[in-house]
Amino acid sequence: MLGMSLAEGSDGQSGTSTTLKDWKEKEGCPGSSLLKDLIPLGTEESAMEVVLKKIRELSDLDHRDPFMVADLGVLASHHQAFCQALPRVSPFYAVKCNSSPWVLRVLAALGTGFDCASQVELEQVLSLGVAPSRIIYAHPCKPISHLQYAARHGVQLLTFDSEEELTKVAQHHPGARLVLRLWTEDSKSLIRMSTKFGASLELCGHLLKSARDLGLPVVGASFHVGSGCQDPHSFTQAIADCRRVFEMGRGVGHDMSLLDIGGGFPGVEGSEPEFEEMARVINAALAQDFPEGAGIEVIAEPGRFYAASVCVAAVNIIAKKAVLQPGGHRKLLYYLNDGHYGTFRVFFRDRFPRMPIVVKEFCSKPPLFPCTLYGPTCDAFDRLFNEEVQLPELDVGDWLIFPSMGAYSSVMSSTFNGFLPASICYIVGPELRSLLQTMP
Repeated sequence: MLGMSLAEGSDGQSGTSTTLKDWKEKEGCPGSSLLKDLIPLGTEESAMEVVLKKIRELSDLDHRDPFMVADLGVLASHHQAFCQALPRVSPFYAVKCNSSPWVLRVLAALGTGFDCASQVELEQVLSLGVAPSRIIYAHPCKPISHLQYAARHGVQLLTFDSEEELTKVAQHHPGARLVLRLWTEDSKSLIRMSTKFGASLELCGHLLKSARDLGLPVVGASFHVGSGCQDPHSFTQAIADCRRVFEMGRGVGHDMSLLDIGGGFPGVEGSEPEFEEMARVINAALAQDFPEGAGIEVIAEPGRFYAASVCVAAVNIIAKKAVLQPGGHRKLLYYLNDGHYGTFRVFFRDRFPRMPIVVKEFCSKPPLFPCTLYGPTCDAFDRLFNEEVQLPELDVGDWLIFPSMGAYSSVMSSTFNGFLPASICYIVGPELRSLLQTMP
């Protein structure tokens, strides 16, 4: 926990409360895609400094709405880190993680591919001028209308994991190039993907023959080790299994040339395992089972790795209660203006609570109390964590800052109970701004 002192607040009007009408107009405004809407970042300025500046502007106002600051430069630095650590792997960003138009626009400018799971995501990416060849429609269970949309717009690379999906594809997208999604051992991941998707190794031979009989080319295999993978060696076994699928596919006449190693990469510094360790394991597994020079294209579907560190969230304490526990110990309940139905829904998937930064200056080290953090709605389920957290005694109007809030935050927000999603301001440095200016 870190205390931060604030300068005197300004009298700027940027803190006026957002209405539903304002929010809807902003969401649908074509002008929101213009470069003038980006906040230029000074050479020595950080995203946290921008957050604190905005808090200063709001500190004397009655309407202290929640907000996020998104540093688009993080995308460029993480893209460079990914490509350096995994030189054989082409990133296809998982749009579901953060589908902000600015995030997608920056990644398109950087040259990533895209992993889409629906017609809307396909529309978003294609509208940026991204070539269909840079997209994989990676949802194994697709609605027919979405499948037809992909066919009409030339998105050929599709995943599947069942015979029923093959039947749909043969009827509605016969020009598809298919990737067989393989079941993966992901019991050590925070969110297990194989409980819902993936064909067992024993079933793969049958599916490959069925695709051949339907006249559908299978060009490769894919897997997903689960979100928040805790064991990098999950990749080792999955890559070895994919080699067996390649052998099966070639045995029945498919030209197998694409390996998709999915996602599961950490997005926050200090995560266990670290990204660098995971990359070393993946590179070793690729060298063992798919050595260079074999003509195999390798792609991945990172989401959190790119997006998590992009956003910093700031929320305000709108109410407070002190509860006396047995033995005379105090417990504090803080009610925030953002919660489970807004930016923080993803917190229930985290293994441990994320400690916020307290934006308040203390004369000395303050005592800590067990605290429950509630969101603003009338639902008792609306809380940030199942467990209590240790925080100092704060007051109504104080601010809390949560770093690394770019993954699965804004995309999962709702307007439940009439509370609007946190506003987002995007900041960009001069080099990235120049790159964006070259885009149509």
